[in-house]
Amino acid sequence: MASLLQDRLPINQDVLLMQKGTLMRKVRSKIWKRLRYFRLQQDCMTVWHARQAGGKAKPSFSISDVETVRKGDESELLRSLAEEFPLEQGFTVVFHGRRSNLDLVANSPEEAQTWMQGLQILVDFVTNMDQQERLDQYRQDGARWLSDWFQRGDKNQDGRMNFQEVQRLLHLMNVEMDQEYAFQLFQAADGSHSDTLEAKEFTEFYKALTKRTEVQELFENFSADGQKLTLLEFVDFLREEQKEGDHAPDLALELIDCYEPSESGKLRHVLSMDGFLGYLCSKDGDIFKPTYLPIYQDMTQPLNHYYINSSHNTYLVGDQLCGQSSVEGYIRALKRGCRCLEVDIWDGPNGEPIVYHGHTLTTRIPFKEVVATVAQYAFQTSDYPVILSLENHCSWEQQEIMAQHLTEILGEQLLSTTLDGLLPTQLPSPEELRRKILVKGKKLKTLEEDLEEEEEEEELESESVEEQETELEPETEFETQRLSPRSMDKKEKKSTPIICPALSALVVYMKSVSFHSFTHSKEHYRFYELSSFSEAKAKRLIKEAGNEFVQHNAWQLSRVYPSGLRTDSSNYNPLEFWNVGCQMVAMNVQTAGLEMDIYDGLFRQNGGCGYVLKPDFLRDTQSSFHPERPISPFKTKMLLVQVISGQQLPKVDETKERAIVDPLVRVEIFGIRPDTSWQETNYVENNGFNPHWGQTLCFRVLVPELALLRFVVQDYNWTSRNDFVGQYTLPWTCMQQGYRHIHLLSKDGTSLHPASIFVYICIREDLEVDES
Repeated sequence: MASLLQDRLPINQDVLLMQKGTLMRKVRSKIWKRLRYFRLQQDCMTVWHARQAGGKAKPSFSISDVETVRKGDESELLRSLAEEFPLEQGFTVVFHGRRSNLDLVANSPEEAQTWMQGLQILVDFVTNMDQQERLDQYRQDGARWLSDWFQRGDKNQDGRMNFQEVQRLLHLMNVEMDQEYAFQLFQAADGSHSDTLEAKEFTEFYKALTKRTEVQELFENFSADGQKLTLLEFVDFLREEQKEGDHAPDLALELIDCYEPSESGKLRHVLSMDGFLGYLCSKDGDIFKPTYLPIYQDMTQPLNHYYINSSHNTYLVGDQLCGQSSVEGYIRALKRGCRCLEVDIWDGPNGEPIVYHGHTLTTRIPFKEVVATVAQYAFQTSDYPVILSLENHCSWEQQEIMAQHLTEILGEQLLSTTLDGLLPTQLPSPEELRRKILVKGKKLKTLEEDLEEEEEEEELESESVEEQETELEPETEFETQRLSPRSMDKKEKKSTPIICPALSALVVYMKSVSFHSFTHSKEHYRFYELSSFSEAKAKRLIKEAGNEFVQHNAWQLSRVYPSGLRTDSSNYNPLEFWNVGCQMVAMNVQTAGLEMDIYDGLFRQNGGCGYVLKPDFLRDTQSSFHPERPISPFKTKMLLVQVISGQQLPKVDETKERAIVDPLVRVEIFGIRPDTSWQETNYVENNGFNPHWGQTLCFRVLVPELALLRFVVQDYNWTSRNDFVGQYTLPWTCMQQGYRHIHLLSKDGTSLHPASIFVYICIREDLEVDES
């Protein structure tokens, strides 16, 4: 089948060579290094691999799954094998989501360059498509997906499938259907009367199989002749069902121009059934408001007014005890929009600080490599500021090396003084701090003293330790373990750990201080000072003084981190801490699951820039809000979710050919405690292909501004827990009403295209509750 990329890409020698195929070494570890034959398919969108040329091939990856391609010397693994494989022969394919990188070694630098350049050309082409090209490619992705299934079903590879092969394929595609009905569809599609289906005939069979009767009925409800929607009919649909309001007439014209496949339909301003379905399956028909996907919020408010995407133990790509420490952890975190990164620094060999999880068996990485990685990747996903949360356990000498690396490697990116050199009255905004890296850590002096004495920095460093210690604020506790030999007083029974002035000076708006009480913070601390809370302590404070916590977070930053008992790198539910306005709720982002679904759901909006503006009642220092006891002016909302149907749900276990899912849909709401609830549909037996539920679920929500919805498809299992199929999570405030498709994501947060569920969403004010 012809591909959009084939049609529009200029002839490229690298792409042509990739289509011929190349034998390369796939590298997973220092031990696992195996030869595989990789070949770009004729559609220019998929790469397949086999154990040898001409061997049985299977899909390796799609171009749309690739984020970027890196040179061999940028891979930690390939660098560790540099004596065995020259770095110029290696390269790394980096994927979206949590999918592991693919490290490959070609037979020559020229072959490596061919694949690196060719892949990057294809990735750039897909990334830079305009709206119409994306729509065309979406349709061709479906055709390619169908072509892949045809190849899998055609066991003898003769370009035809008999009915037995079609039946087997239906099982592979997660379809259980009446044999007689399937045979009727088969015969109708067999235009050649050969008792087999060729590729084009199989496409017709598939179209009959996937006919969306529920969408057809909806279309006919608004179409006078059942053949088309006139402009006025489509406007009525958008206004009445989709709740598009006054801009429905203009929107209708835009949507017809975008999704109507026939030119005559566009000219007549009418929408065919195909165009109507195209709209419903598009981003405009998605449950997520398309206007909330780019940056849409006010980015000029103080930093403490935003939720900040934050990572815990960022250097780990595994568990907390024996996991691997890697700069890849920082790359992945930054690529997914994290703006606050944690760095645990300890004394290392040869005077160089190292990063790892102290007192454990986790591997170690040089601090300077972490800083260099942050410098390279900090602003590739978002221009808004990155915060380096330093957990400093180093001696005086290695702290000075830390300061040197930060200053020299980060250069102009590093914020080392206030923006205008003057004493601020509030934290700067994300907009003011664009492309700046801030250091969070302990600080010897107040910001006021630093600004007053900036010109006397050299003199300050030569002062005695006794003078430095008298300047320390009594509430400040440093985590430094050892003193400078120059400052050790052997006769002193009790010594105070110190921090070197060079490192202290790099902390500007993010001074870490110990928390004693909300009253103490209000009386003794300044707006640029912040405290960190363990999850247990934060939960206790929410329960005991929830409103004080809200008011505290309206003027000062807070960071929450997971319990040290979470050695498996599991996560807590971040919403509990967001509900009191905590800005930096740090997560083990390497661990997929419900908690990260909620986290990713919140930060999916606003361009994925890592900053989301908190609701106004969490930005008010006089706020009366308490998440455990919310009172007016909140108006209770009623949410009606009609779960209509599902489309092409994936199999839970691909290895079990005859196992077909029994899907159900679970709708979960996460918010303040009274709002947190879930309901689910009945399960549909043996149909993951086009299940129909037609059930309505009803929820009452008191504080929708803090609510997130999670739609989960599960495979019903009466003997044990239901199996996860796919999910999608989004904030209430980003949800569109009306008939909407929800495009499902995997456990790792990557697309399960073309899997989706079709729903109807309606939000009403709960007048009965408000009047009472």
